[in-house]
Amino acid sequence: RSQWFSSWKEKLKTALQNKDQAQVAEMAQGYLDKMKNVSLNIAITGKSGSGKSTLVNALRNIENDTEGASPTGAVETTMVATEYPYPEHPNIRIWDLPGIGTLKFRANRYSRKMKFKKYDFFMIVSSERFTENDFYFVRSKIDNSISSQPRQLETLGVESPKVFLVSGLKLHLYDFEDLRKTLMEELPEHQRDVLQVALPNTSLEAIELKKKTFEKKIIWLSLTSAAAAAVPVPGVSEGVDLGIIIGFTAHYSVSLGLTPKLLRKLSDLSEVPLDNLKAEIKSPLAGVEITKGLVVKVLTRSAGLITSIVAEETASFVPVIGTVVAMGISGVTTYKVLKYILNTLADDVQRVFKKAWH
Repeated sequence: RSQWFSSWKEKLKTALQNKDQAQVAEMAQGYLDKMKNVSLNIAITGKSGSGKSTLVNALRNIENDTEGASPTGAVETTMVATEYPYPEHPNIRIWDLPGIGTLKFRANRYSRKMKFKKYDFFMIVSSERFTENDFYFVRSKIDNSISSQPRQLETLGVESPKVFLVSGLKLHLYDFEDLRKTLMEELPEHQRDVLQVALPNTSLEAIELKKKTFEKKIIWLSLTSAAAAAVPVPGVSEGVDLGIIIGFTAHYSVSLGLTPKLLRKLSDLSEVPLDNLKAEIKSPLAGVEITKGLVVKVLTRSAGLITSIVAEETASFVPVIGTVVAMGISGVTTYKVLKYILNTLADDVQRVFKKAWH
């Protein structure tokens, strides 16, 4: 990636210097396409019956025993390495590996059979005491016991082990935030960004980081719209790229957990009535199906608020390359609309999260 990015950055700088908006828009779209195709392979393994399949499902924001979920059970249910892509991010894959140390999967042959080199990182799960088979350190089923100690691993020859106490049923509790932060620190930026927006909401800090990741994205989206045909919206002074706005709103709603399906799931997990969660929602774009008609209606009603947003004096800072570029009028207006949607939905999900878990 680094070689491609260095070459691409120089070409983009040249296009910016030449004020070639068509070329800038094309290259910005190329960057977004490249980021969309960033892959991430996460392996989860451990002793049979340790709760790893429940963790696979929780990380993907999918309930056990539903369509697309990894099967769970008290005995080993995973016989081969099984791929589970994120529903909205198919290039992020969690691999549920067979339990290590069973009769079928002895530890001394495990790494070769599971092709460890294909994975970006591992979570090795244990629900009880750590043994010589436990070479990574996520503790699951923490609701049943909270007595695990890192010294168990030290006695097995692992220095300064990172142990995270995690409940697959309630990720916002215990040490999942520490695990999330560790992953974000150790992953390259492009993989960190795609994982950040894919993980379920587990804290107000995680929600804020999602917002910051999307803030970077809306600048690139606005650049791609600078050379596009603008669609007029009543009350908005200039036309916008509706296709970009609709796609962004739908993607952002899923990432924030503000779709009807994900709100129902949050209600089930938190045991807070769905109507009580919905009462915290202010934006008409949250908790509903995103359609073109709805987006146009909302933008028309919010035209005054949108046009009052200062788009950094009609210039936006392009992240990554560190260059300020004056966008076309369509790009500036699209930026204002995306910024408005970004802020209002982020405010909604913070209120919903507080209602569910605080």
